[in-house]
Amino acid sequence: MQAITTIGLDIAKSVFQVHGVNAAGNVVLRRQLKRRYVLTFFQKLSPCLVGIEACASSHHWARELTAFGHTVRLMPPAYVKPYVKRQKNDATDAEAICEAVTRANMRFVPTKTIEQQSCLMLHRTRHLFIRQQTGIINSIRAHLAEFGIVAPVGRRGVEQLLEVVADTNDTRLPEIARACIAALGVQLRTLKAQILEFDRRITAWHRSNETSKRLDEIPGVGPALATALVACVADPKVFRSGRDFSAWIGLVPKQHSSGGKDKLGSISKQGDRYLRSLFTTGALAVIRYAKIHGTKHRPWLTGLLARRPTKVAAIALANKIARMAWAMMARGERYKEPIALAA
Repeated sequence: MQAITTIGLDIAKSVFQVHGVNAAGNVVLRRQLKRRYVLTFFQKLSPCLVGIEACASSHHWARELTAFGHTVRLMPPAYVKPYVKRQKNDATDAEAICEAVTRANMRFVPTKTIEQQSCLMLHRTRHLFIRQQTGIINSIRAHLAEFGIVAPVGRRGVEQLLEVVADTNDTRLPEIARACIAALGVQLRTLKAQILEFDRRITAWHRSNETSKRLDEIPGVGPALATALVACVADPKVFRSGRDFSAWIGLVPKQHSSGGKDKLGSISKQGDRYLRSLFTTGALAVIRYAKIHGTKHRPWLTGLLARRPTKVAAIALANKIARMAWAMMARGERYKEPIALAA
């Protein structure tokens, strides 16, 4: 056990696979561990390099093993896959992780703190409630349309439909259907109250974090995006530039280049879909405000809107906002208003 220098740990729900090698690269350990024995095993082991795929519960195990003195590296599963030899099983995966973690050009995922993961849980729970709210609204509209009852698009339209359901004198709706829609209405109001409560919690977290408050100064970045950035990006300096950061989010064109000919397509849509949607929404808000109040103080945006459709311009602006956000996080700076805007 003293000879082990590198371990590939394939984590799971209950049975973990360990693959260990010595300094010469020889395999000295292949073993399955049940979940309850993992911490005891690594506590007795001399400090070594431990590789884990960045997946569910990986940040928890990284924090626990780091506390025992081990050097833990989390890696994206897509970067580990090329090292998997024939077939796929836990032992092969652990061997691939052990090999990948020693590569000099491997990219690692910084371990998130408990506070960051708590904030991420706020966002994910709120996002789940919003999806459920959308599904219930669509169900209410679809069910009532079967009886010829429709309403305008928007929040007011849904309220009008629920008012029809509450009116027992309206004979267009059978009692069974009325009871079903009324139950959906109760669920909808509960979800709206929960979403509002989570908005308050996110705002409170935002006000307690200095980095989040600095990011909020960027046009197009609000408390939701600022807190999501602080929670998702454990260490902004792992990205070499703002371009790498926006590529991680999926806001840059995907390439299909060969033979010295550059071919760029639409955005790659890789990385964090939630962050990408927040950046795009923020960019659309900036464009909408600029169209209402004029774009003479934003020459770059003015020229872009003249050449490209609004949604294409929004992606380009989202890319620019992402680069500014990375620079502020990596350098600890505040937002500097452009000269054209300050004039």
